[in-house]
Amino acid sequence: MDLNQITIPSLDVEKATEFYKTLGLHLIVDAVPRYVRFECPDGNSTFSIHKVDALPKGNGVIIYFEDDNLDDLVSKLQKKGISFTQLPEDQSYLWREARLQDPDGNNIILFHAGKNRKNPPWRIN
Repeated sequence: MDLNQITIPSLDVEKATEFYKTLGLHLIVDAVPRYVRFECPDGNSTFSIHKVDALPKGNGVIIYFEDDNLDDLVSKLQKKGISFTQLPEDQSYLWREARLQDPDGNNIILFHAGKNRKNPPWRIN
């Protein structure tokens, strides 16, 4: 089994589409105002956004995108006007992370973990 698609909710799919295009995702299905789908610039995963009347309550969605050049990516996105709630920082679990939110308040973590994403020193067999 392989995870290939994540879909997130949005009150304004058009606004969210522009945000994720700025992050670097490639639009492949455009059914605005109700739905869009992107392909990630690396790998085979796709990412979509669908229109909702209300956003989920509570902690909501957390989206992780990995990039080998995290610090450079964050710098480029800041120059494009993207605001971060946390700039790249080394974490105790051996990932380097930056945090931000999309226009609907969905949490995004841009990170670099390398081999530690799937094979941390504490991985079980």
